[in-house]
Amino acid sequence: IFPMQISQSHIDIYKSLFRGRKDVYAVRWEKDGRSGYMPAYKVDWDDYNRHKSSGGTFTNYTKKEYLPFNDGALKEHFSGKSTVGIYPLLSDNTSLFIAADFDEDNWQESILKLYKVCQEVELPAIIERSRSGNGGHLWLFFEENIPAFQSRKILFELLLQAEIVSKFEKEPSFDRLFPNQDTHSGKAIGNLIALPLQGHSLTCGNSCFLEPDTFEPVEDQWDF
Repeated sequence: IFPMQISQSHIDIYKSLFRGRKDVYAVRWEKDGRSGYMPAYKVDWDDYNRHKSSGGTFTNYTKKEYLPFNDGALKEHFSGKSTVGIYPLLSDNTSLFIAADFDEDNWQESILKLYKVCQEVELPAIIERSRSGNGGHLWLFFEENIPAFQSRKILFELLLQAEIVSKFEKEPSFDRLFPNQDTHSGKAIGNLIALPLQGHSLTCGNSCFLEPDTFEPVEDQWDF
């Protein structure tokens, strides 16, 4: 599925599709049986430890700075050393892609219905199995950034046509869209989506693009 050596051309191809905020990205953490995602920060740890010894917390530590999204972060993601996510909602409330998130036991059936509707209206959607293997994402990429309220409205219309959602309910397998909001609230940086092709998950056949007719991994992910 994945070459041992990741070249700069691989990285450039990847970055041409998965385009979110450039000033910040997310990393997955695990501790004491819990896990989640948080922004990647640049921190003077000696200074932070002094802050902590005085009763401070990481939350109220004001000297941390967002790390910008960069090739080094992607290389660690591809190698499996970390799991990286991006924030799709740009500062001007536009985005360069939209993705629908599915989980639960019948996620394949639901995502395939949406995929077929996208094909009918000639939208080039792709399916990715999620990092856990228990769900998937349907991705649509834009040539230029589009107001999030417009792209979200379009995809909700496609979900209606696929009978995955109605005006009154939705299938349990459909979770949400990324971006998950039309505009920034002004209080945070919006929701994140984990990036595909995470090195460790790939060894299990997860975090990769799939053939929609078989749900098997595409043989050459980069060629795809």
